[in-house]
Amino acid sequence: MSIEILPARLANQIAAGEVVERPASVVKELVENSLDAGATRIQIDIERGGHKLIRIRDNGSGINKDELTLALSRHATSKLKSLDDLENICSLGFRGEALASISSVSRLTLSSKTKEQEAAWQAFAEGRDMAVQVKPTAHPDGTTIEVKDLFFNTPARRKFLRTEKTEFTHIDELIKRIALSRFDVSITLTHNDKVVRQYRAKMDPAQAITRVAQVAGKAFAEQGLYIESGEAGLQLHGWVLPVGSANTTQYTYVNNRMMRDKLILHAIRQAFEEVAGQEELPGFVIYIDIDPRQVDVNVHPAKHEVRFHQGRLVHDFILQAIKQVVVPLQEEFVDHQSSQHGVLESPHRSAPSQYVSQAANELLDYPKSNLQSFENSHSGASSSSSRGGGYAGTNGRTNQANHHDVSAFYQGVNEQHASHFDKPTSTPIELPTSNQQQTAQSLIIQSDGGCVFKQQQQLYCSHFKYLLVDDWLELIAEHGHLEGKALLLPVRVNISKEDSARLTQQQSWFTLLGFELLIEKQFVMVKKLPQSLYLLDVSQAIDALIKATQAELESIEDWLHWQRGKIPQRFYASQAFAEDVVRLQNNPQTIQRLAAKAVKIDLNHFLVQLD
Repeated sequence: MSIEILPARLANQIAAGEVVERPASVVKELVENSLDAGATRIQIDIERGGHKLIRIRDNGSGINKDELTLALSRHATSKLKSLDDLENICSLGFRGEALASISSVSRLTLSSKTKEQEAAWQAFAEGRDMAVQVKPTAHPDGTTIEVKDLFFNTPARRKFLRTEKTEFTHIDELIKRIALSRFDVSITLTHNDKVVRQYRAKMDPAQAITRVAQVAGKAFAEQGLYIESGEAGLQLHGWVLPVGSANTTQYTYVNNRMMRDKLILHAIRQAFEEVAGQEELPGFVIYIDIDPRQVDVNVHPAKHEVRFHQGRLVHDFILQAIKQVVVPLQEEFVDHQSSQHGVLESPHRSAPSQYVSQAANELLDYPKSNLQSFENSHSGASSSSSRGGGYAGTNGRTNQANHHDVSAFYQGVNEQHASHFDKPTSTPIELPTSNQQQTAQSLIIQSDGGCVFKQQQQLYCSHFKYLLVDDWLELIAEHGHLEGKALLLPVRVNISKEDSARLTQQQSWFTLLGFELLIEKQFVMVKKLPQSLYLLDVSQAIDALIKATQAELESIEDWLHWQRGKIPQRFYASQAFAEDVVRLQNNPQTIQRLAAKAVKIDLNHFLVQLD
């Protein structure tokens, strides 16, 4: 069998198999052409789910009469001129095959007028017949494309079309996604002569939330938290819902191009999993702006995916940007859920969390010589961790022995400390067990650094500073230094000449602790931070280093104790601790080390509400 070049009309029909999957595919290609033409008003008319008619009308720049026939040819486009243009694509379309592919499987009419032309012209093409007929017509500035009888000449393809309702649902979802990509464009969608969607242009960025509410729902607009972050050459903004929200709107855009890219979705999913332990994603609408030369959009037939030249950097940038919003949003959601279900307290005493916090802080100053190890009584124990605040509920057991079971260590604490955990006087409160309650019972992290953990049906109060400092010292002894974590991009922090001299003098210390610094006379370039300080603001970390040099601390242990006390609380400290616990929980000595500095308490009879 000899090799021959395919006829043009057959090649177009083969190409149509990739470009034209269903009516929604046609709408996507034509609306994107309208946006590329600079349209500010787009009208989409659909009949019978797109089976019978798809009409797209816009007020864009239009097409010259001499180019109408060429517009229906394969690989004919005004958007690319050279290979350099392909590597710097700013338009939505660029291949020049959409109109040719669509016209090969339908009856297509193209009417257009430019501002320079006195009259409008119309081109008509039908199926396999590639001959294009051009004639004058009445039409305002802009373009109208009518696609009738889709797949009329390919019965096998037409047979696979779904019901009118299903096909229109796909079109409706597509228009929603497009509406959120261009707030400055008015879009109207009709089906069988009935207006289904009407999105008015929002020229003011502050009004964008109105369209978000139209597309994603009022609840999304009310609950969603606006996020905005940027690094060199990368910008991210959009809205994110709290974990556990029922809204399933999940849209991502790259340079205003709607995407279902795996790398982007993986970064978003990982952010929610790491911070909130959430596998199912809540709703979000996220926009990523990047230099077009750093992304390849010519990797997917329908342009649903892209390839980033620096995929790891983009992934980590998205991950950190989302995490910075998810944590406070998750805390607000937990507080809201707690208030809805009611936070029960013992009627005869005030909030126990206050006492836990006070006792934990007082333990820091308690002489180490009085600390008794629980290692023998807790051999083989393990601990679970939680990445955020919550509440711990009673397990409903009434055991009078627990009321008086006080360890030797507990007796070693003075009466002022012990009074914080006086005996309950009310009947135990029984609550239904949930995953959230079980997690919170295993480990509760206070915003000031204290923690409560459950071990062998007993609760203990301690402070995570002990665990972290001991662990860091062990790592230094074993490896010679702490492992630093590289920042996405080096961060420059301006400093004085005096501070520069201090940092230079102690630079070997900081390298030991996991910092990588390039110190100049008037600034310091931060390349790495210790793992547990990674979420700390870089300028705050450098400020802490400078203060440490001024404090003239005598040992690494002193510096670690001092530094942990300077970390902004509520999120940064507890998040860093949660990450460390996850890393250390398989170490059999972890819980013993934490328990060795703990006070055993009995909180089984009242609910703890964390701040």
